Amino acid sequence: MTTVAEPRVRPQPSTLTRLRGWLRNPWGKPRALVVVTWVYILWSIVPVLIAVQFSFNATRSRTVWDGFSDRWYWGDPVDSVLHDPALSNALAQSFKLAIADVLIAVPIGVLLALGLARWRGRGSGTANFIMLFPLVTPEIVMGVSLLLVFSHVFTFIETGTTAQILGHVTFSISFVVVIVRARLFSIGRQYEEAAADLGASPFRALTRVLLPLLTPAIVASAAVVFAISADDFVISQWLSSGGPTDTVPVQIYAATRAAPLPSVNAIATIMMISTLLIVTVGFLTWRFFTRGERRAGKAAEDFGRAFDLT
Repeated sequence: MTTVAEPRVRPQPSTLTRLRGWLRNPWGKPRALVVVTWVYILWSIVPVLIAVQFSFNATRSRTVWDGFSDRWYWGDPVDSVLHDPALSNALAQSFKLAIADVLIAVPIGVLLALGLARWRGRGSGTANFIMLFPLVTPEIVMGVSLLLVFSHVFTFIETGTTAQILGHVTFSISFVVVIVRARLFSIGRQYEEAAADLGASPFRALTRVLLPLLTPAIVASAAVVFAISADDFVISQWLSSGGPTDTVPVQIYAATRAAPLPSVNAIATIMMISTLLIVTVGFLTWRFFTRGERRAGKAAEDFGRAFDLT
């Protein structure tokens, strides 16, 4: 009688062994980068989520959770964001500066980007390099410099809302130029040349052909400028005259030096959600207008070309 050997049952690897094999798989994607990325994301987001959570706390504590409440947004008749004049004014001032910055910096940045992208004469490289100065200059240096300019040169401009708007516009223009130049290099000059061949004047080619093609970059740059301006602290602080010209970041800084209430978390949450919504709208608009180009593999080169100064 022949004995049939039972199939050997291979032991199942432990979870630790499978995880080690997943990380060390030489034929797969770089697994360690995935782990590092998610660790960084969690490290960045979890503290923010905790701060948002305590903005809905029912009591004054910012460390012990005592139940959900909208007290610090509008429920408290004294200390909520809606009823505290300092917080509500700071919120209005931040939005005022951000909207004014977008309305001024974006048109100037678009025109500057057009000039720098089309300039091929002597000095074009130097001009493109100088344009990037606000991006690499420490913000504290920029804030002190602007304060000295308004204090000793343009003395007719006092610190306050006007000085803050001019300061925000000064450092925001470079962001607009970088994004719009990337779009210009991506679409090339063939559309303008085709419009000129069909008899269009330079102005007509600009308004009817080029600017519609630049729409996704203009919307994206407006979203970036709004986010940067709304979250700015250094320049807003140096150019503030106090009181009604303090912005949300300035108010948060002043509150954290004392005994802050959860209303500080609430106003920070409002600013964060507003900024995220604006940036999301800008990103979705960019994706909508560039959906055909992304399928052709062109849109991915936009931001890489933006920093090519040659």
